[in-house]
Amino acid sequence: MAPSAMSRQADWTKSLSEAQPVPYWLEDPGKPHPEPALTGADTCDLLVVGGGYSGLWTALNAKERDPGREVVLLEGHEVGWAASGRNGGFCAASLTHGLPNGLARWPGEIHRLQELGLRNLDEIEAAVARHGIDCEFERTGEIDVATETYQAWELRDWHRQLEQRGLADGIEFLDADAVREQVASPTFEAGLFDRRGVAMLHPAKLAWGLKQACLALGVRVYEHTPALALKAYGAGMAVRTPYGAVRARQVALATNIFPNLLKRVRAYTVPVYDYALMTEPLTAEQLGAIGWKNRQGLGDSANQFHYFRLSADNRILWGGYDAIHHYGGRVRREYDDRPETYAKLAGHFFTCFPQLEGVRFTHAWGGAIDTCSRFSAFFGAAHQGRVAYAAGYTGLGVGASRFGADVMLDLLAGEETERTRLEMVRKKPLPFPPEPFAWTGIALTKWSLARADAHGGRRNLWLRAMDRLGLGFDS
Repeated sequence: MAPSAMSRQADWTKSLSEAQPVPYWLEDPGKPHPEPALTGADTCDLLVVGGGYSGLWTALNAKERDPGREVVLLEGHEVGWAASGRNGGFCAASLTHGLPNGLARWPGEIHRLQELGLRNLDEIEAAVARHGIDCEFERTGEIDVATETYQAWELRDWHRQLEQRGLADGIEFLDADAVREQVASPTFEAGLFDRRGVAMLHPAKLAWGLKQACLALGVRVYEHTPALALKAYGAGMAVRTPYGAVRARQVALATNIFPNLLKRVRAYTVPVYDYALMTEPLTAEQLGAIGWKNRQGLGDSANQFHYFRLSADNRILWGGYDAIHHYGGRVRREYDDRPETYAKLAGHFFTCFPQLEGVRFTHAWGGAIDTCSRFSAFFGAAHQGRVAYAAGYTGLGVGASRFGADVMLDLLAGEETERTRLEMVRKKPLPFPPEPFAWTGIALTKWSLARADAHGGRRNLWLRAMDRLGLGFDS
């Protein structure tokens, strides 16, 4: 390594010297106390397993649909402690992990999916207001930025395609001058600004607010209560916990990356670890140096991409790029911390914003994402319609999980709705193969994606084969 490069790396790592290896969002002083664990037996109409967004929205929407319904929610640790309290706080309208993925997989339904997604985002905003949830919700939009010339051409071409298909409403192409007018980085060469389809929020405060709204409507919430086993019990279902059990007429499984109580569902997801940094609050001078007047979320256009946004107190969250899958699909607490990724992210941050030299990071953390082979949620029912599930959001679940909650409730009601008629809901992705094939395939795909980023976006034979099969790995 050249001396100048070594010096720059030393500066980058110095910025991490005081970073705490904990999620910034979960350290908020307003964090509520957990509800007591379940001891003994309980019965209900609907049991929700999982206290992240998917489970919380299911419980809340179930009570709003039918206030007389008895609803119980079980959370194995504390509400919002996993992916729902560790993400970047991008609440997107997209139900399909972005328009390109949705258009490639469901071209005949894409206009309907876009309409449902925007309606879902509007309903999230309305629910936040209705229940008085202080989660720093800002309907700012998001800019996908190009940091290479070939990416700028691809963004321009993609915008033309959206216009031709009638999908460009609210989406604007920005050339280099226009995108740098929004946010000043010497690396930005173009951008695609989605003005309506994304909101920024405080992810943990959303989870905690949803929990409070559930409690206010009469949902019984038990934390530190893992669900250990699911079985049929008479005309309903029973779930065993460490100190008791719940008997329910119906069950909604919202455990995402954690092992599903239905073993048949487990092969459809693999855990991928994502990491993020949070800076100290920026001064007025530092904010002025980068612009960012409109506080949009940002993400770059590489296969191995970064996502970044401003918090309410003007910190920059900087995450993404590395996506780590451990052999065997293991989910372990020690994987939440990865210093080698933090060092890499810090270097990328100062390349993007050299004018912020000297800024320090206060927090660095990671967490597991539930990825499926089509990169967007899948759904299903079991036990003669008494159990429903949703999983596989692949990192865009902040908004889409509310839609998934409504799908699960529709399936449990046995209703044919505009949601359950969708091909996206009726069909499942391809499952992942067993080990060692899953780990080998994911590793080869990651290597190929990095190679494509380094060679003008050109996809090799492996990636083209994965595209044809509808498989892949989202970084």
